[in-house]
Amino acid sequence: MAVKTIFLGLAFAFMWSSAFTSARVIVAYAPPMGSLALRFFISGLIGVAIALALGQTLRLTRAQWRATIIFGICQNALYLGLNFVAMQWIEAGLASIIASTMPLMVALLGRVFLGDTLSPMAFLGLVVGFVGVGLIMGGRLDGGLDWTGITFCIIGAIALAVATLSVRGASSGGNVMMIVGLQMFVGAAGLAVVSAMTETMTVTWSWQLVVAFIYTTIVPGLMATWVWFTLVNQIGAVKAATFHFLNPFFGVAVAAVLLGEKMGTLDVIGVATVAAGILAVQLSKQRPLVG
Repeated sequence: MAVKTIFLGLAFAFMWSSAFTSARVIVAYAPPMGSLALRFFISGLIGVAIALALGQTLRLTRAQWRATIIFGICQNALYLGLNFVAMQWIEAGLASIIASTMPLMVALLGRVFLGDTLSPMAFLGLVVGFVGVGLIMGGRLDGGLDWTGITFCIIGAIALAVATLSVRGASSGGNVMMIVGLQMFVGAAGLAVVSAMTETMTVTWSWQLVVAFIYTTIVPGLMATWVWFTLVNQIGAVKAATFHFLNPFFGVAVAAVLLGEKMGTLDVIGVATVAAGILAVQLSKQRPLVG
């Protein structure tokens, strides 16, 4: 890989992982689903505006419309919505670790439901990755774990894995930024309805809330998405996905620095183990060219 590509990959992993810390700040001052719905609405406006400026249109293929709806519901409403709610009770570092197991869940669900073939390295990666999660959970049992929050994060990660499996190949046909913007509107609509029925719109205004909201909307919401599609276009989806193995490290590190969350020895070992498992799964998908 070129130095520029490696830099983009590191930037993506950092921006994506930092969203858990900024989300932890937001939910301390505002209703999680209401604030996330507003974030998606603003990100959707910006995304569609950028798409129109790039000459993209609303003429999407059937697969692209399906991707827009599924991702809007599964990634935004379920995955991110449940994570925002969960971070009222659990630490950002733990949430980012659970979310980082998504590539492992994709490999496992693909094997069980779609008949995808798992190489020995991929199977080993699955085992190692989930052992890493077990180490992290075990190291935090003494301090007490909120299993409601953990369950929400696990369901969210499964929802994102299902979305990933359901929309394979939907990016073909162009209009990628338009899809990104429209699926944010789908997530905003779903979360707004649930927020109106379940939340009291009480906001404690502070500079921390404003900064975290702006950061989450622009950096993980739009910039990380743009960097991701740039990476996929340059080096392909499989190689680009290997940068996800840095998410557990960055997620825990950012939360430790900005929020003062503690990192135990088992956390460090567990993060490294999860990262190794994800990397093994991703590398196992690469096949040498023949002929």
